[in-house]
Amino acid sequence: MFTGNGKGKTSAALGGVVRALGHGLRVHIVYFMKGEYPYGEQPVLEKLENVSFERFGFTDFCDPDNVTEEEKEQAHRALSAARQAMSSGKYDLVVLDEVNVASSWQLIDVQDVVGMIKDKPDRVELILTGRGADPRVIELADLVTEMRKLKHPYDRGILSRKGFDF
Repeated sequence: MFTGNGKGKTSAALGGVVRALGHGLRVHIVYFMKGEYPYGEQPVLEKLENVSFERFGFTDFCDPDNVTEEEKEQAHRALSAARQAMSSGKYDLVVLDEVNVASSWQLIDVQDVVGMIKDKPDRVELILTGRGADPRVIELADLVTEMRKLKHPYDRGILSRKGFDF
């Protein structure tokens, strides 16, 4: 699991994806809260064998203080897709990108994430990302890395940069 308020959680997970693919493993990535936004890794992933992904959510960012029913529905669909991929026997690694945010903002119930982890087949690896990881999820994880922000371009008013931040 990669969590914390620093940059690099999804990037670290994608590093794990590349490593797994290099060993011939089969990978599925489920993007929570990321919809059809043009993330730079996705056109590359589409060209690779043994990797697939699904995107859920909307192009606009979710407001944690005003979560909509549609956003909750998308997050529930994402969790269901991740569970199905995990249980299908088709994949060695399943990535749940931003699942921690989805659960900390109550788009999905953290107990459903906990249940999925407990139901994980032994031969499947899961990578969970997103800030705000619940202590119950941290307890179940075998590996937890916290990205800690020391400094960020946003703090100086520099907006997201194509190819570097998305």
